[in-house]
Amino acid sequence: MSALVLALVAGAVVGLALGALGGGGSVLAVPALIYLLGFTPAAATTASLVIVTVTSLTALYAHARAGHVRWKAGAAFAAAGLLPAALAGAAAARLPQAALTLAFAAVAALAALKMLRPADPAAARSGGVRPGRAAGTGAGLGALTGLLGVGGGFLAVPALVTVLAFEMQAAVGTSLLVITANSLASLATRSGAAVSLDWAVVGPFIATAVLGAWDGKRLAAKVSGPRLQRVFAVLLLAVAAFMLADAVT
Repeated sequence: MSALVLALVAGAVVGLALGALGGGGSVLAVPALIYLLGFTPAAATTASLVIVTVTSLTALYAHARAGHVRWKAGAAFAAAGLLPAALAGAAAARLPQAALTLAFAAVAALAALKMLRPADPAAARSGGVRPGRAAGTGAGLGALTGLLGVGGGFLAVPALVTVLAFEMQAAVGTSLLVITANSLASLATRSGAAVSLDWAVVGPFIATAVLGAWDGKRLAAKVSGPRLQRVFAVLLLAVAAFMLADAVT
């Protein structure tokens, strides 16, 4: 299969994940760029952030129109992560790739297990979101985003559901705001790095990802929140297992 066809297919899958699940874009894009399209890890993480930023903006618009974005809590969550994301992004270049891959797999597995745990009814009824709690969780997420070179949606959704007691649809929509902000902060630290991207591949990847995000939004409207949550958890476990196997072989 040619690189163009692979880029088109991979982009559609990444966009579908972002639109439906509010995350999982980078966690799918990075392996696709490395193993299917032959990018180096450094180029793949940078290209992934570009792809996810553009696609997340599209998906954010779609979810905002449906009223699924909690702007106040999401803005506090995202703002708290901007500086940690930038600092961790600069530090990531000095760490061994194998260590980053292992950390990526471990965090993805932990997030999946938290998503599979039954929801706490008392937390769900509490409603309000404490700004301090949102800011603390957002700072930690921003640091992991910059360190691992991902948009953070695969961590933002579980955090919004389990820590801040968001229902799944609101978590999906709000996570896209967080992804966009954190991705831009991480890209800012990489702008001076000597990484050249193959835009003949990245461009089509972005185009089908944007289209896939709209289809993902429509899919999310037809599937219940708990089912989306389980699908997301299984996706994270599969990615964690794949990355772990790659790191140890």
